[in-house]
Amino acid sequence: MPHIVVVGSTMIDMIAYAQRLPGAGETVQGDTFALGFGGKGANQAVMARRCGAKVTMVNTLGDDVFGDTTLKNFLEQGVDTEFINRVPGPSGVAPIWVEPNGTNRIICVPGANNAMTTEQVESALSAMPEIDLVIGQLEIPQAVTAAAFRSAQARAIPTILNPAPFAPISDELLAAVDWLIPNESEFAALHPEGKQPESDQIIEEFAKMLKMRVVVTLGEAGAAYSDRGNPVVRISAPRVSAIDTTGAGDSFVGAFSFALSSGLSESESIRLGCLCASESVTRLGTQSSYPTADQAAELIRSVRGS
Repeated sequence: MPHIVVVGSTMIDMIAYAQRLPGAGETVQGDTFALGFGGKGANQAVMARRCGAKVTMVNTLGDDVFGDTTLKNFLEQGVDTEFINRVPGPSGVAPIWVEPNGTNRIICVPGANNAMTTEQVESALSAMPEIDLVIGQLEIPQAVTAAAFRSAQARAIPTILNPAPFAPISDELLAAVDWLIPNESEFAALHPEGKQPESDQIIEEFAKMLKMRVVVTLGEAGAAYSDRGNPVVRISAPRVSAIDTTGAGDSFVGAFSFALSSGLSESESIRLGCLCASESVTRLGTQSSYPTADQAAELIRSVRGS
């Protein structure tokens, strides 16, 4: 059982489903509404745990009811909460709007996630003697993620950065990244010329420039991988009927991280990520849409047996 540490965010998702989204100053009638557990860090932690990893979450919650229910959810999911702090004020929330074709729009309000500190994460990682992989995103202060990644690299622990929601990445954080997993829009935003990942050459040149391993998630087209500029490997995704893409990228990252830290090859790890993400878009919600532990085990067996 690999030990994965997620240094990242927690959110309560407030999801509205509507036939179309309102324009400026307009009100439209929605179809349904749901509250769910989210935050990119929390989502990735839950998916990795359902795959079978031991997962420790490092985060800060507010002293509100959302913080209480988030802790309860982690405990029910089997995620270690020893290094989650509480501070006065609100926890993170994410209002989400979903259209009939599954397309979503999200506003993240970080709340207590922004109260995380470098001292907190450095202390947490130093208290864990055995770690196989550390995951981070951009929903907490970058200096905090950079501190966690530096601590990991000092112990030769691989680091994975999911650069979402997109923001310019600091040099100190980039210097501590081993694996970068952007989607298509994040890739273009990070590319110095704003290029989309439309060809192998563009992806190879990007990975060579950054001198790191890059996996670009491509939605229904699967994912493309280049190891520091080496030839691109493309992994296709199964064809499914998507109804809600919320959290699909996080499902990919969590499953990929489990597979990689379990000794599967890069291609096998990407394939498992694609399978879990594709499963998630066929159901409504975020963590609630992810494969169960039993379903994840079946997907893992299919990858190992292929």
